[in-house]
Amino acid sequence: MKEVSTNNFPNKEERHKLFGSVEPGKKIKPTEKDKMPDLQNTQKDFLFDINQVGIVNVKHPIQVSGKLKPTTQTTIGTFKMTSSINKNLKGTNMSRFTEMMQEYSKDNTFEISVSKLKIFAQKMAERLEHDNNQITVSFPWFFERSGPASDIKGMNHADAEISVMYDRNLGYRFEVSLQGTITTLCPCSKEISEYSAHNQRGLVTMKAELTGDFDEEQIDWKQALLEAAESNASARIHPVLKRPDEKMVTEQAYENPRFVEDMVRLVAADLFELSFVQKFTVTCQNEESIHLHDAFASISYDKSLHN
Repeated sequence: MKEVSTNNFPNKEERHKLFGSVEPGKKIKPTEKDKMPDLQNTQKDFLFDINQVGIVNVKHPIQVSGKLKPTTQTTIGTFKMTSSINKNLKGTNMSRFTEMMQEYSKDNTFEISVSKLKIFAQKMAERLEHDNNQITVSFPWFFERSGPASDIKGMNHADAEISVMYDRNLGYRFEVSLQGTITTLCPCSKEISEYSAHNQRGLVTMKAELTGDFDEEQIDWKQALLEAAESNASARIHPVLKRPDEKMVTEQAYENPRFVEDMVRLVAADLFELSFVQKFTVTCQNEESIHLHDAFASISYDKSLHN
């Protein structure tokens, strides 16, 4: 490569001009906030109501608590914050979403819980002068897991999500979601093979609407949903497995074969028995080890429709 000499380089300002920068133009518009036009608050007939308007994909440090170790942890939350507006209003003031998030943060970290988001959603609606508001935050949740024989510890994680919907007239709705990773062993393969059976890694996703009297001081919904998925699998996933652990896990999987159909039915039964769950959807998707496709199954159930 030919060596480049910098002896004759123009200075930085000249280099910027070389690549298209120009001098600032004359400034004639107001700089004081109270003199600036507020287009979002323009009121006319804008044809349609809007169901949700706001900001999405907002990353922010969060603090999460639970019953499993580490009981308090700092992780990264991805926020979606929206409200509805009627057709007489042009838009919403989106800067207020992140402004309030910072106000509610402690040491630049937002504490995440159903009760905290409940307060935040109501205050946000009042601040925006809207009738409703919705806050959704998704985050990786970490929990300690020990090898079944060695007891050597490591960190597992699942993908969690909380949504709080506030309506001035209808009150609150709370939805939570957890996606956990499991092992399943194919019952058909076990039945027809002479020597072994193939297994696969599965993703179990559980979405649940919580009852109005849900008490997060007594119940860790993350732990409850994780147990619903893992306890019904062929085997649990571990971060650290020594040979004695591996023997136990593979033998357990062989003793508990599961189709995706089996998984969603068994998990649904556990969620049905959780008193704080009003309705739910369970899906299981297996990344097949000997097929090119994935296997998939899903169940939705609303307890209020089957009383």
